[in-house]
Amino acid sequence: EVQLVESGGGSVQAGGSLRLSCAASGYTASSNCMAWFRQAPGKEREGVAVSATDGSPSYGASAKGRFTISRDNVRQTLDLQMNSLNPEDTATYYCAAEPSPVLKPLEAYEYRFWGKGTQVTVS
Repeated sequence: EVQLVESGGGSVQAGGSLRLSCAASGYTASSNCMAWFRQAPGKEREGVAVSATDGSPSYGASAKGRFTISRDNVRQTLDLQMNSLNPEDTATYYCAAEPSPVLKPLEAYEYRFWGKGTQVTVS
């Protein structure tokens, strides 16, 4: 059974930083494209950043220049370092994965496997 478990969420003041982590199990993470999405109340799920199997990243517009995605295929983890946070970053952040040798678009329908999310609140 594929499992993605997020951690690292919390409350932070504007301008602060948080590091999210996603632990994968039940499949070989190194063969999966992995991504972070977020969803704020009343809004659609938004792609934040994606990492190809070789670690090549791509970012959504809201993340560019502030967030960094990284992965460790041995530990089967995916991290998101978030800097210069602002209240608009408040959302539930989700880890997602899809078996793919190439980078997948940051569209929610492209990913079959999802974690349950971790809350980030910026005030």
